[in-house]
Amino acid sequence: MQILYNIAAILVVVLIIPVFMVRSVREKGFVERIRQSLGFFPAYTLDRVEKKHCIWVHAASVGEIVATSPLIREFRKEFPKTPILVSVVTTSGYEMANRIIKDADSIIYFPLDLPFLAGHVLRRIHPRVFLPVETELWPNFLKTARQLHIPVMMVNGRISDRSVKQYRHLHSLLRDMIGTVTRFAMQSQIDADYIMRLGAPPELVTVTGNTKFDQTYTDVSPDEKQKIIEEMGLQENDGIFLAGSTHRGEEEFVLHAFQAVRERHPHARLVIAPRELLRTQEVLHLCRRAGFTVTTRTALQSHASQGEDIVILDTIGELGRVYSVGDVVYVGGSLIPHGGHNILEPAAHGKAILVGHYMFNFKDTHALFRNRDACITVRNEKELVREVVRLFDDPEHRHRMEAETLAIVAENKGASRKSAVILREMLDAYESCPENRQRARATQKIDNFQTYFIELVHSKQVDGICLHIIMAILYVFSKIYAQLVNLKLAGYRIGLFKHRKLPCYVISLGNVTVGGTGKTPTAQRLASDIRDMGYRVVILNRGYRAKWHGKIGIVSDGHRLHMSSAQAGDEAFMLAKHLPEVPVLIGAERAVTGQYAIDHFGAEVAILDDGYQHWQLERDMDILLVDAVNVFGNGYILPRGTLREPISHISRADVCLMTKVDQAAEGSCEYIRETVHKYNAQAQIVESIHQPRCFILLADWYADIAGDGIDIGRMKGRKIMAVSAIGNPASFEQTLSDLGAVILESLRYPDHHDYNMQEMVDILHQAEAMGAEAIVITEKDAVKIPAEVIHAGYDIPVYVICVEVNFQQGEREFRTLLQQRLAERLGPRSCRQKE
Repeated sequence: MQILYNIAAILVVVLIIPVFMVRSVREKGFVERIRQSLGFFPAYTLDRVEKKHCIWVHAASVGEIVATSPLIREFRKEFPKTPILVSVVTTSGYEMANRIIKDADSIIYFPLDLPFLAGHVLRRIHPRVFLPVETELWPNFLKTARQLHIPVMMVNGRISDRSVKQYRHLHSLLRDMIGTVTRFAMQSQIDADYIMRLGAPPELVTVTGNTKFDQTYTDVSPDEKQKIIEEMGLQENDGIFLAGSTHRGEEEFVLHAFQAVRERHPHARLVIAPRELLRTQEVLHLCRRAGFTVTTRTALQSHASQGEDIVILDTIGELGRVYSVGDVVYVGGSLIPHGGHNILEPAAHGKAILVGHYMFNFKDTHALFRNRDACITVRNEKELVREVVRLFDDPEHRHRMEAETLAIVAENKGASRKSAVILREMLDAYESCPENRQRARATQKIDNFQTYFIELVHSKQVDGICLHIIMAILYVFSKIYAQLVNLKLAGYRIGLFKHRKLPCYVISLGNVTVGGTGKTPTAQRLASDIRDMGYRVVILNRGYRAKWHGKIGIVSDGHRLHMSSAQAGDEAFMLAKHLPEVPVLIGAERAVTGQYAIDHFGAEVAILDDGYQHWQLERDMDILLVDAVNVFGNGYILPRGTLREPISHISRADVCLMTKVDQAAEGSCEYIRETVHKYNAQAQIVESIHQPRCFILLADWYADIAGDGIDIGRMKGRKIMAVSAIGNPASFEQTLSDLGAVILESLRYPDHHDYNMQEMVDILHQAEAMGAEAIVITEKDAVKIPAEVIHAGYDIPVYVICVEVNFQQGEREFRTLLQQRLAERLGPRSCRQKE
């Protein structure tokens, strides 16, 4: 059903392009509407809401915006520091939103619900919650919301009986849409019954009332009312008849009623507000043909009134306030089978209201006013003429209706406040649920082609024909890449490519997947252990993303640092800071940097950090790291997947080190063991965990990377924001969660990302707005954060979580193997005593 919907949606957009072209010429603002609907937003439009944990409220057009206005006001009270985004579909709704909604941080056009497009915009903004007003349900948009685990709450929900019949034809598409909504806040019991009939679980449905009762943008003081009357040239009158939101076929009925009124009240005036402004000229012609003088609201803005009988309201967003000048109000769309329009705007001004009998779109509101004689229902032109004349002739009856209307409005206020309270309860329940604690809060802060591609190749399964085609192409390239890797390795084995050999013991430490296995802390632990065994050890790092370029780069000589993190790259710099007495060098050719370390530092053992694929240098021991959380990536080779070389190349490893086994899913460790033994029965298997040691304030971490900080138990129960730019952010977040920290939000940046000061200011402001008590980062992030943050004077502390690798099962065997091999090659040494 989703595929059929997507095909239909694309066809509709293609077929309607000529209409778009015509409207682009005729309608002011239509070009901007199309641009934003296609995902092209003006500069800075999304700056205050994009990836800022915002509340996204979607209202289609003017009517929904009227209902949204009081909701936004209450949401701002309930969530004072949370950004609010409002989206609309129509140009009139956009203009209305900008005029009456002052508490929104951004107002945009809603994206077309096309495959990829709707999901792209939703991923870019990644709100905390999505709130469709009334019945704005879009399949592709909601599908992405499900994938991103973004909660959806319908507010001011309304379902007509016609919509119920139409929605039933959507079958599985309807089930998916309804199943995505976390809570339904409906206008009336009728609407609640309808949504439950469509499949909404009764326990998720609540009746809040209609938020339009709470709108205040139409409030008009006596002075403001008089000003409107003067601007529209209505000063001389025996009463004003106002017909709002009229449709084709209704203006004739209204004009006949007005003719009858003028026979008894010769100075009565008429205001007509056509529902479609494009019909203004048509309505002008009808009025003149009926024998009346007529002008428009826009014409009166450029010249004075000549006392015309009729004024056509041809502006957007004014009707709600102009209703205040009417003495008798007819609400259109109700004497034709359109279903009527909402009568709450004239009701807010306490007006005597007439409608036709086609009010099926607003059954509950119509019934409420009709049953208390606050609204007159007519069935045809004859009844409309009779009732309008009666209201002009009988002021006492009209005033009684006006008083009853105001009483109904006063009694039904409060729906917006109820909705805000329900939203708070829903978010608290949703975000505190263990199942949602991490996944609902993780936000990818930077979206570009690189991050999109990385996310794509990490996926084990994809949806959609286009993505399957892309992945099939990547799969072909991965097969080619795998063969090239095999050929290169074979070339080294048969002597086609020359090996280099160093006169020291060489240990390579690496993996067969891209990033995230914990190589850096493992290299740190391994170097520390070898140093404590009494051997002179160096670390040879390739200097990934280092700004220094050359053959030999000395990050540390074992006594002091010679490079910054920007010059050396984050991994090499962090190793150098952590390892006194261990020189750290960077360079693409490890044979060159290794020989330099031997000549200048007397190196006896060289650890190749991320060296499993560095085949040109002979090694004495290969240690392969396998992430027990993300086992062998997604099983595909680059560029289709995350494997650097086929899994069968495990055969080269002397030791297989499983990392983060404490976070592994059930059966993962057993699967790794079986896979290793399948390709390498002699490999020794060791397990390790990344053990949190302490939390250190960022300023203290800069001063003393090995400081004691605060005990890890001190973070239990504290509300924090997690920030990381590492290969496996989920593992970092899981560690914090296991320590009992309450993660309000996890901001994920691309691996090795260099933070700038503006980004850090945004992070600090966002943490403050969310009520976070602290920001927690990794050591890999700490080396990339500008030092100015320390002195910026923000109240929210930034903590660095310090972890250390602890070997578990297989530790004794591994240590024995390492000592034996080092002793055989270099001779036995006296081990240092650890403090």
